[in-house]
Amino acid sequence: MLQRERLFIDCIRLILNQCCEQPQREVAKLTGCTQLGAVYRGAGECEFCVWAPLLDHVQVHILTPEDHYVPLRKNAAGYHTAVTKCEPGSLYKYQLPDENEWPDPASRSQPQGVHGPSEVIDLQTPEQPITWPGIALKDYIIYELHVGTFSASGDFDGIIPQITHLKELGVTAVELMPIAAFPGRRNWGYDGVYPYAVQESYGGPEGLKRLVDALHENGLAVILDVVYNHFGPEGNYLSNFGPYFTDRYCTPWGMALNFDGPYSDHVRRFFIENGLYWVTNFGIDALRLDAVHGITDFSAFHLLEEMTAAIHERAQTLRRRIHVIAESDLNDARLVRSRELGGYGLDAQWNDDFHHAVHALLTGESTGYYSDFGKINHLARGYSNGYVYADDYSVFRRRRHGNSSKAVPAERFVVFSQNHDQIGNRMLGERLSELADTEAVKAGAAVVLLSPNIPLLFMGEEYAETARFPYFVDHSDEALLAAVQEGRKLEFSGFEWEVEPPIPHSEDIFQSAKLNLDLAREGVHKSIFDFYKELIHLRKTLLALQFPSKDRMEVIGYEPQKIMLVRRWYQSAEVVMVFHFGKNNRVLNFPFPQGDWTALMDSADEKWSGPGSKAPEAIGSDNEVTLELSPFQLLLYERKDTERSER
Repeated sequence: MLQRERLFIDCIRLILNQCCEQPQREVAKLTGCTQLGAVYRGAGECEFCVWAPLLDHVQVHILTPEDHYVPLRKNAAGYHTAVTKCEPGSLYKYQLPDENEWPDPASRSQPQGVHGPSEVIDLQTPEQPITWPGIALKDYIIYELHVGTFSASGDFDGIIPQITHLKELGVTAVELMPIAAFPGRRNWGYDGVYPYAVQESYGGPEGLKRLVDALHENGLAVILDVVYNHFGPEGNYLSNFGPYFTDRYCTPWGMALNFDGPYSDHVRRFFIENGLYWVTNFGIDALRLDAVHGITDFSAFHLLEEMTAAIHERAQTLRRRIHVIAESDLNDARLVRSRELGGYGLDAQWNDDFHHAVHALLTGESTGYYSDFGKINHLARGYSNGYVYADDYSVFRRRRHGNSSKAVPAERFVVFSQNHDQIGNRMLGERLSELADTEAVKAGAAVVLLSPNIPLLFMGEEYAETARFPYFVDHSDEALLAAVQEGRKLEFSGFEWEVEPPIPHSEDIFQSAKLNLDLAREGVHKSIFDFYKELIHLRKTLLALQFPSKDRMEVIGYEPQKIMLVRRWYQSAEVVMVFHFGKNNRVLNFPFPQGDWTALMDSADEKWSGPGSKAPEAIGSDNEVTLELSPFQLLLYERKDTERSER
């Protein structure tokens, strides 16, 4: 790139950064407080700040240690504030003009549950600031887990002893499903109602800090799943304070949040500040934004762009790598396109198309959204382009869907063969290992971990965990529980599953989802665990796999043979992968890159509990080979004399 072009792009980037920073700075000036909620300032003083623009007056009722009321002062922007004597551990609620009292919308802690009082906690800058710099996005190998079911104790402290398991596996980042305060003691986390408060049954804010510190000490990044598209149905008292919601739109989960209507500047501030809270106070390295297709914002400066820019600016201030990752089913490349090119500038997004293409090939399922998938070319498109549907007609949707992601770098897509949604949103919560045989499970692992994208594993898949991961809740309202159960039935009507969904609020259902990590040391489970470890080792050490790039990759799908051939290279290093998705043993003749090749991985090998392989350990190709392949077999060949690397 010419120097003049670099200067032009730098100028545009500077202008865009200044534009995105200005709105939040202007909103902050109006608040009369630097942060929302109850912020302990030290020396026995606490600053309270709550946004309630339509209320004339608000008092903070400090319940402990000494019961008393403190009037708050309202400013022109509708923020009610006061600085008063108050120590960490004090419980409080806000009293509104009708004399009803409610927890703080920006509560940092709810020790007595979502209906109880909020708690003042001390989150002053620690004596030893967070020095963990984070890791580059291309080096992320993500392990998604649910805090409540990952360990017997079901809390943050229960995860720490298992970090050795994660290190042995080779993952580089741990993604925590939502931990914001939710009703009861068990929940997926997507019914949270206090975005700033860490779920008490998980260990509260101090437990989260201990876990993040322990993961960082072991070289693992931490991703936090946050929900900014809706609030849960129980314990949601936001509407008592102000116009946080709008009736102009709706979501599948309830009222839509007001991100583009009157007063929306302050609603946006509430959520952007929440993202900054996690990365600043707890050292979170990346945020995974849940279902951003449920965020409706028709303003010229979209919430996602504003939030991402604010987090990237904070990352520069903290001198850390901090990433923003979205979940979206829109197949809209604007999410991850750079802001200079008119995008929102997020760092990456989950690619559901990739999962659906893999799942349909491995299981043969063709109902619901799987009706759009099932061919080798679907997976080949996901590998080479990103989205499978890019302005293509979707039978499931009965319309065209998506736009092109061909120009989007491979490392901006997170791919998986399993995740919490695709398992838990099944009626019974079956894992892939229950729906397909061992060879298919290994094929799913290989196609994800050897892809040029960011791979994600769901807890337990690395050893074929037998426990299902069903949907579970712990609401206290009987009518709400009945509504949830009925909603689950309606949700699965399009999949033609002829069974009743489990009762989500059953304690037994929750307990049945607990992992048994000891399985990773036994029989076929150990073989699968070792297989996953080897795939990750190859991803880290083969130069051709280390540097994700669509430009250094060739993908060809052979539909009749059920084969996908992938060639990847970097400088003089080169590998070829053969993925066979056929369900029968077959002798196949097909094109193969010219040269001498050595086998590095054969999924049918008996050491991986495979049926045994007849594939050669070395190939001399004149642009064509004949191979005898078993069902769902992966072969990875490296060109002889290629460069190797250790990381």
